[in-house]
Amino acid sequence: MTRVRAEACGIPGAREASEISVELNEARVRQIALGYLAELRRLLEEADLDALSRVVQRLRVARDAGATVYIAGNGGSAATASHLVNDLNKAATRSGRRPMRVIGLADSVPWITALANDEGYDRIFSGQIENLARRGDILIVISASGNSPNLVRAVEAAHRGEVTSIGFLGFDGGALKTLVTEFVWVPTQKGAYGLVESTHAVLCDIVTTCLVQDRPGSGEAGGDQ
Repeated sequence: MTRVRAEACGIPGAREASEISVELNEARVRQIALGYLAELRRLLEEADLDALSRVVQRLRVARDAGATVYIAGNGGSAATASHLVNDLNKAATRSGRRPMRVIGLADSVPWITALANDEGYDRIFSGQIENLARRGDILIVISASGNSPNLVRAVEAAHRGEVTSIGFLGFDGGALKTLVTEFVWVPTQKGAYGLVESTHAVLCDIVTTCLVQDRPGSGEAGGDQ
């Protein structure tokens, strides 16, 4: 174990105390890391792969129909949403199939601030959905709690426009669990944001990987002749 040896000028025993403190901190970091990784491994091993497969199939249908996928989240989930937007737009093209049409609702800062300022923060996503979404499109919402008012309102707006909704959820699923068309749920204790967000990130990467590997077969457009 690496030790940081701090020089303490003129204070008897300060150097030794510093070494002990750092050594204990390193042990505690290791303990926290091992506990986190063990719980993350458990959540991933227990992931609902049937639900994940249904999400992939809905995205395949949307891609082939030329529909648009909208993705939204708050905080850390907004970062996951932006990552998924990038991967579905860019990485998924490696499949050789038609490009997907994917828009991140957390990415347009001017529009978000205008909606928040004029209509309220709970309207930042639903206002965009009302402008852009069309029947047959898909809205993906990513939320640890499942209770974010702006995501709830976005799903309600989506359903009014006959837009399919998909939720990546955590904790007890929250209000969104009963609102969305399809959900991938990571059940955890309330407040376990880091574990939920880490699990969601991996599951979103799996979705992208499935779509990357969804290559045209023999006889299909773009396949081997």
